[in-house]
Amino acid sequence: MPAPADTLVGEFDFSAEKVLLNSGWEMPIIGTGTWTLSDEEAENSTYYALKAGMRLIDTARYYQNETGVGKGLARAIDEGIVTREEVFITSKIYGGDHDRAVKVIDEALSDLNVDYIDLMLIHQPGSDDAGVYKAMEEAVERGKIHSIGISNYYTKEQVEEVLSFAEITPAVIQNENHIFYQNAELRDYVKQYGIVMESWYPFGGRGHTQESFENDVILDIAKDHGKTAAQIILRWHLQDGYIAIPGSSNPDHIAENYDIFDFELSEDEMDRIRGIDEQRRYEHW
Repeated sequence: MPAPADTLVGEFDFSAEKVLLNSGWEMPIIGTGTWTLSDEEAENSTYYALKAGMRLIDTARYYQNETGVGKGLARAIDEGIVTREEVFITSKIYGGDHDRAVKVIDEALSDLNVDYIDLMLIHQPGSDDAGVYKAMEEAVERGKIHSIGISNYYTKEQVEEVLSFAEITPAVIQNENHIFYQNAELRDYVKQYGIVMESWYPFGGRGHTQESFENDVILDIAKDHGKTAAQIILRWHLQDGYIAIPGSSNPDHIAENYDIFDFELSEDEMDRIRGIDEQRRYEHW
């Protein structure tokens, strides 16, 4: 839903657990990702995330589980856990020609079984970003999408290229960001456009999570707060200005990921975690 008039674009509101996007819509700052999940797993993950209190669900056409996400959302709505308006759904489409992008957006709406998608992203740079972006802009005009953005764009030059043809400024950039790859330079650069950074793989991704969870700095801070390593990492993301969408199909882990609003990291602790950064990416899409 739109934010109160006095809310600043890009400002994280920890009491509301949201951030105001440059599109005028509010986006939850913590959610759950569904990459690699089957339709059945995505349905359950969506349902348990909403039941735990999360209101942000991330999927993509490429994941082939939007039907499952839609079923999980419908299940939660049917049980009175949420209303559609309270839930923020993100999906993504690949680059391609404009006409195909228009069709893909309609297919996403159909699979998710919703009247609108809260945020649609170009999944990664492709063959016709301008055409795809135009299709998303047209979908915004028709009310099919509320906000648009990009994913896996890691440099100022890539962002500037999108801005050169965008009539609607991207609201979000969703990238690989974690304690070993913080890319604070890009996060700070896009603030001038009111663009918010979002982290997929906030723990480093499958096969690398233990490197994050077993880091001495993280474990030391976790012990001081009586929290898990995962909770410290997610709290750091939020306090440093990154929306976080850790993926999980485990209801207990999903609930743990959401339980990060009853403590705060000190500036010294934040600096210690910033010092872990090695500018080390695990994926190179």
